[in-house]
Order: sequence, then structure tokens, then C-alpha cells
Amino acid sequence: MHHRPAYVLLLATMLFWGGNAVAGKLAVGHVSPMLLTTARWGLACIVLVAMCWRQLDADWPIIRKRLVFLALLGTAGFSVFNVALYSAVVYTSAINVSIEQAGMPALIFLANFVLFRQRATAAQLAGLVISMVGIALTASHGDLTRLLELDVNFGDALMLLAVIVYAGYTVALRFKPLVHWQSLMIVMTGAAFLGSLPFLAGEFALGAAILPDTLGWLVIAYTVIFPSILAQVFYIRGVELIGANRAGLFINLLPIFGTLLSIAILGETFHLYHALALVAVLGGIWLAEHSGRKMK
Repeated sequence: MHHRPAYVLLLATMLFWGGNAVAGKLAVGHVSPMLLTTARWGLACIVLVAMCWRQLDADWPIIRKRLVFLALLGTAGFSVFNVALYSAVVYTSAINVSIEQAGMPALIFLANFVLFRQRATAAQLAGLVISMVGIALTASHGDLTRLLELDVNFGDALMLLAVIVYAGYTVALRFKPLVHWQSLMIVMTGAAFLGSLPFLAGEFALGAAILPDTLGWLVIAYTVIFPSILAQVFYIRGVELIGANRAGLFINLLPIFGTLLSIAILGETFHLYHALALVAVLGGIWLAEHSGRKMK
């Protein structure tokens, strides 16, 4: 079936991104958030340029016309998102960060409807509502009244901001020029590196920078290879194959991978509200994706 390659790519993407939240938590005390972000995208860009510069040279006439747009995409989707994520895990758990990322599909659907009048079925909308209940349970640590009182952990608030940024990036991918993924990734990782430099300068100015030790370098290596290069390429291709709405729904699998990895690697505590949230987001993705495939 034609959608299966997209499913494989998106499942691998969510596994790598689930590991990104765990890597960010492991980095605490071993490499500071802004330095991690800058090193991640700078090294990823170097690797891609070394491997794919000929493709960039071939696509440059097209890219040059859309360079500002692609730079904004890379800065927002790659740099700002990860600055917020790596900062969030300093204040909240990797499990929470993983589950909260499942809020992206609802924002993607909303933006596509408002901006492009892209239709969504009743079942898709129901699935999104169910998923958002799970997000609310996580952000409020199982007490929904905390949301009414705006009593949300600073780390959880940062992650919700990151979710808004990445949803916008996903929707904007529809406007990317028709060039090879290698050229696209070189430009956007380069923009992410440059976009992270002001954050890094601020971190050093505040005396908050932590140079990487051995574990810090291992975390950087993981983020360069898996979440930075492989996952981003897989996600872009997945969006091309089945569209932003349906591809975005797979972000709801982040809680599963992120939670399992957080428990196995970090030994984080799994609470009842986490279980309820996972049931909600899994039910939501099944309902919405099943309906979206039928409509397609």
C-alpha cells in the first residue's frame, strides 16, 4: 500500500525524536541547553555539506530565490524549537516533554483550516479533542483545575511554546521549493546554527554555559545523527507522501517512545495521569488517522 513507506519513515522519526527528549534530560549538568543546540546544528550542517555539497551547488539557483524563507524555517523549526525543548527538561520531566509534543497535530489542523480551508472529518476532530485531553492532563500533572488557575510548571510552559513553533514549521513546509532534500537540509541546518548563536551568546553572558564533558559529547553525537539529520529528512519526506495533517498525527506517538525511553534510561516515575494521557493520545491518533486515510 502506497502509504506504508510514509508510515515507516514517520515511526522512525518519532522514535528518534522521543530519544531527543531523553538526550536533553541526560545533558543537564553535562552540556548547557544553548550550547547543545548550537553544537547539534553546527555539526549536522558540517556533515551534510561534506556529503552533499554537489547537490547544493546544483540547486543553488532555486534556493537563492527562497533563501530568506528557508532560513526562517530552519531557525524556527530546528533552532528555536530545540532551545525551548532543552531548556524545558531542566524544569520538568522527559516524560512530560514527550507527551506534550502530541499537541502539535491539533495546531496543524487548526492552521490548515484557518489559512487554507483544508477539510477535516468529524472523526479527525474528535480524535484531536481526545488527544488534547491527554496533553491537558500532562501539563497540569493530573489536575485540570491547575490550567484554569494558570498554574503550570515553567518547563511545561516552555514545551507548549515549542509545540506552537513546530506546528507552524510543519504547516509552512508546504511552501518549500522543489529541491533535493539534501540541499534543503544543508540550508536549514545552517540557518539553525546561525539562529542559535544569539541564544548561546546570552547563555555565556549570564554565566550559565556548561562545556560538554564525555556524556555531553555523547549526547551531542546522538542529537546530530538521529534527531537532527535522519529524523528531519524522514519527516520532510513523510509530509510529502501523505500531507502535513496526516504526517503531523504521528507526533502523537512521541509520548509512547519518549515515555518508554525515559523510564528505561532515566528511571523516571510513571504516574496514573501519564497512563490516562497515553490512552487518550493513542486513541486520538488511531481515530484521526483512520478517518484521514479513508478520506484520502
